[in-house]
Amino acid sequence: MHRIKLLFVVTKLELGGAQKQLLSLIAHLNKERFHIFLFVAQEGLLLSEALSIKGITIIKSRCLERAINPIKDLLVFIEVYWVIKKNNIEIVHTHSSKAGILGRLAARLAKVGIIIHTVHGWSFNDYQPALVRGFFIWLERFSARFTHKIIVVSHYDKQKGLNNRIGKEDRYELIRYGIDYKEFSERKQNIRQELGINTRDLVVAMVACFKPQKSPMDFIKLSFLVKKSLPNVKFVLVGDGILREEIEKLICKLNLEGQVFLTGWRRDIPRILSAIDAFVLTSLWEGLPITVLEAMASSKPVVATHTGGIQEIVVEGKTGFLVSPRNMELMSEQLIILLKNEELRRQMGQRAIESLDFNFSLENMVNSTKTLYETVVSQNSSLYAN
Repeated sequence: MHRIKLLFVVTKLELGGAQKQLLSLIAHLNKERFHIFLFVAQEGLLLSEALSIKGITIIKSRCLERAINPIKDLLVFIEVYWVIKKNNIEIVHTHSSKAGILGRLAARLAKVGIIIHTVHGWSFNDYQPALVRGFFIWLERFSARFTHKIIVVSHYDKQKGLNNRIGKEDRYELIRYGIDYKEFSERKQNIRQELGINTRDLVVAMVACFKPQKSPMDFIKLSFLVKKSLPNVKFVLVGDGILREEIEKLICKLNLEGQVFLTGWRRDIPRILSAIDAFVLTSLWEGLPITVLEAMASSKPVVATHTGGIQEIVVEGKTGFLVSPRNMELMSEQLIILLKNEELRRQMGQRAIESLDFNFSLENMVNSTKTLYETVVSQNSSLYAN
């Protein structure tokens, strides 16, 4: 059988949901069926994990970065183009917004037979200036013209794309993020001892990159509001990023030292989630946050902002609570209700894990993506030519 040359393009292998899902996909694809190439920035916390996957070729770009830089972006475009031409790539599958635009443009110019893009939340949002938002919408519309399949992880993102006239409906394919449920089945409380948290204290956690989208400053404000009613509750913020200094200053300003714990990036998220009592997410906009899925797989109730596809997994009053972005007053009220009621937490957590069916399994994510590849390949018989 012909071995298909498949190129993945992603901006940076940081510890995010999109990146973890991509590496899980690469690790589980049949290397005898797919000759896999990965084009990525030369730095990233998950780069070592990518390098450990056998049977793939990694191309590290010195120019690829998240920020817009016309000169570097042009060089990245050229890099991707030559990778495609040199290796006779047959499928290009892009991930993340910037890599999605540059990678698809290069694939189009190189006349790649099949171009696929996964939306991990759109490049535009309601918090951008109108001109910036309009520019990104135009870029997505233009790129969609020569994208054979647009994978979305939530119905919300599909509808958002269609509402903004990005591609036709038959181009969209819903493939949910996949969770390895076995990773989240263990219960290990000893993480509290490592962090210096009493085993009797209630613990609330959030896992997120410290960037404006996730609004981590709101998590600190939430901690302050909850402390007024429940002074013994501890808050764990897992992650890092450009807002760390501001976060640390706000913690000091609100006298939350010893109340809020900043762990930095962690690779033992299942272990941390197993030891908390409730999970929080304060995002301003989302696609479908995998951290919420992981918390639910850990049988934890969720209090999150009502953004993106979160409403498709968190059922109000059943598996958690949803509030509008930046409404920390209401979020604190909902969280306090949970923290004061152990039985309610247990019931919501149990319903949360029970609600995650096969659609959210790692096996389904990998199989659905592989099936999509095989389908588009079968529709383009030229890919079988040597």
